Amino acid sequence: MGQPPATPLIERMQGFGTTIFAEMSALATRTGAVNLGQGFPDTDGPQAMLEAAVDAIRSGRNQYPPGPGVPELLAAVAGHQRRFYGIPVDPSSQVLVTAGATEAIAATVLALCEPGDEVVTFEPYYDSYAATIALAGAQRRTSVLRFPDFAVDEASLRAAFSSRTRLVLLNTPHNPTGKVFTRAELELIAALAREHDAWVVTDEVYEHLVFDGLEHVPMATLPGMAERTLTISSAGKTFSATGWKVGWLTGPASAVTAVRTVKQFLTYVASGPFQPAVATALDLPDALYAGLSTSLQAKRDLLCEGLVGAGLTVARPSGTYFVVADAAPLGVTDAVDFCRRMPELCGVVGVPVSVFHDDVDAARTLVRFAFCKRDEVLHEAVRRLSGLAIHA
Repeated sequence: MGQPPATPLIERMQGFGTTIFAEMSALATRTGAVNLGQGFPDTDGPQAMLEAAVDAIRSGRNQYPPGPGVPELLAAVAGHQRRFYGIPVDPSSQVLVTAGATEAIAATVLALCEPGDEVVTFEPYYDSYAATIALAGAQRRTSVLRFPDFAVDEASLRAAFSSRTRLVLLNTPHNPTGKVFTRAELELIAALAREHDAWVVTDEVYEHLVFDGLEHVPMATLPGMAERTLTISSAGKTFSATGWKVGWLTGPASAVTAVRTVKQFLTYVASGPFQPAVATALDLPDALYAGLSTSLQAKRDLLCEGLVGAGLTVARPSGTYFVVADAAPLGVTDAVDFCRRMPELCGVVGVPVSVFHDDVDAARTLVRFAFCKRDEVLHEAVRRLSGLAIHA
């Protein structure tokens, strides 16, 4: 009898091992370093939302919720899209609740892509994008956003499209760069999608975390795009409840039905008592939403100033939880090695941006840091980061 294969994992998934987030979070735990690697807050969300979850648990809402989502959350998501963006959404047919945005992305790509179809996305990209496209048997076509301004390269983007393009997977505000796509950039993407008869799937989980008075423009608000756009968001980032895994998507009823057909065989349903609580949060006053971005903008400024003081070159983000910095001025030539050594160098953990790239040379010395932490944690991180100059 022959030897069993070294791994039973299917070939198209063999490039996807333990995520860099898990590795760096484990490194932070093991060394006592300040963890600015993984993008989760260290404070809880709105008290009204937390109390609504407790009430839902105590009132017995602990069994399977309806497949599309609980009625009050479907209505709240539709109300949110109308309230903030003027997008009309039918809660009974155009909204689907998912186990976080990650499942929404996976179910959408699996529902819309046949093996051999092509998916256009920007790199650096959130790591689940590449894995999901591979699971579907589709092909990834990318356009690089380059440090420090991360502007869309029109020639590169046009070259990524072909007769086999099935969908565009867009993330704005963008993780890991903190970029907020401009209206002109979105109009270019929209024009190319229409030209190639492609769907646009937009990951907008950081939609309310935009700084400096900038505007988040949903793709579905552009002319001719509502009928070919699926919009994804979640409660995790907006309301500091990443562990609840309550996401949703909105779009044309036929496409939402297609995604629901796949989603029901992934998790079936999830997060029963948290769904009505998120509905409560979505209906909170505008002042709460404004306060979220104001607070995070101050945290961004604190960490950016610390990184500059430590000798790194910083691309100041316009949104999200993250800032990207170039460690090359410190003599760094490989950010992966640098991130693994940072706990001993300064007692802080970050994530190398190259792990989000196909073109690793585009980000060989770049590091992503998360600033969605308590101020005292960020102050301590900045104090520790100041020690990097000693090792330069």
